[in-house]
Amino acid sequence: MRIEDTDRARFVKESVDTQMEALRWLGLDWDEGPDIGGPHAPYVQSERVEIFQEHAERLVESDWAYRCYCSPERLDRVRKELQAKKQPPRYDRYCRSLTLTERTEAEASGVATVVRFKTPLDGETVTADALRGNVTFQNDTLDDFVILKSDGFPTYHLAAMVDDHLMEITHVLRGEEWLSSAPRHQLLYEAFGWEPPVFAHLSRILGPDKAKLSKRHGAHSVLHYRERGYVPDAVINFLGLLGWSLDDKTEIISRDEFVSHFDLSRALTNPAIFNAEKLDWMNGMYIRAMSPDEFGEAARPFLEEAVGRPVDMDRLLPIMPLLQERVKLLSEIGGMADFFFTEGDLEYEVSTLLGKFFADRPADAAHALNRVAESVDGVANWEHETLEAAIRPIAEELGLKAGQLFGLVRVAVTGKSAAPPLFETMAVLGHDVVGERLQFALTKL
Repeated sequence: MRIEDTDRARFVKESVDTQMEALRWLGLDWDEGPDIGGPHAPYVQSERVEIFQEHAERLVESDWAYRCYCSPERLDRVRKELQAKKQPPRYDRYCRSLTLTERTEAEASGVATVVRFKTPLDGETVTADALRGNVTFQNDTLDDFVILKSDGFPTYHLAAMVDDHLMEITHVLRGEEWLSSAPRHQLLYEAFGWEPPVFAHLSRILGPDKAKLSKRHGAHSVLHYRERGYVPDAVINFLGLLGWSLDDKTEIISRDEFVSHFDLSRALTNPAIFNAEKLDWMNGMYIRAMSPDEFGEAARPFLEEAVGRPVDMDRLLPIMPLLQERVKLLSEIGGMADFFFTEGDLEYEVSTLLGKFFADRPADAAHALNRVAESVDGVANWEHETLEAAIRPIAEELGLKAGQLFGLVRVAVTGKSAAPPLFETMAVLGHDVVGERLQFALTKL
């Protein structure tokens, strides 16, 4: 774990904390890092500035880099002139050919300087990519890029390459948008006389409409998925299959399987598609694979948020089997199970209780509920089988379809038109609560 924070204008401490928290939630742990130390410390680049400055000076001394004294105003003027000529807005290398006298005068003036890499003016640079093979770039298309800024901090190009070497990084996997920077990094390795790591530029991730991925496609920060009730293993599984595959059919893959079967050669160079619906489906699969205890522990925080108080696991566990097959997100638990923990009367509209069928027949609804209340009050063995045996015949007796009667009872005992299986729910709620809620529904009618 390395914190690359040398762009001080964009650095936000809270963002670093959030990213580390997100990785911990996903279970992506590290053996070395700013919080635990290690043989390559420090792991925060802003604490390694002197190292980068020393390496920049090495490049200046070996004639692979030079100091640039151009003011921001001059750079802006050059950029606009090139744009007017419809040319790439690159630095014109003005300071590359300054004489010793001109450099001495510039130094004496005290102007702020940057250090630029001295890119070869002709020839070509070949970069090796583990997925794309050798990629060739013409050097005359590259600029003399900045490696050390006027504030003394390095740019990404210098800092990452130096740290990758010093920290003994063997593989650098990054997005294909960095492919255009690969020749710069190759040249830096050559300038230092180092062997570069294996580079692989991975495919972009697009939305289902093949447009750039955004929030409208369901892409959010990692912790947003935690708050929505996604399971870390499901998110890992989903992300792991974006641009990589085990075979042509396997979609549910455990962490251990990813580790044992991972092969970089199976990574794709074509854009991957972020399908939020598939993530939801996958999350549901992982939820259903949990044991009741695991599901209860995972669901409890969401239920406690919905009911506004702690939830006892002994009360929660009997409910879990009623919900586990019905949810795709843990955040759905609150809306589906809060009525189990509601004390006092439920809150719902009479129109919800009546539904479409009883909308113009409140007296018939009251009669049906009254018959149900009388029937279940006499049930001795309060189990879902005996409850169903007591209620189902009432539908035929009253000339109703079973679904019409059950829908009425469901709202009366849960306050919801959609809830877990009715008779199992009644069994968990218990004789007294069901009786009270049926009487409350009758009072509302």
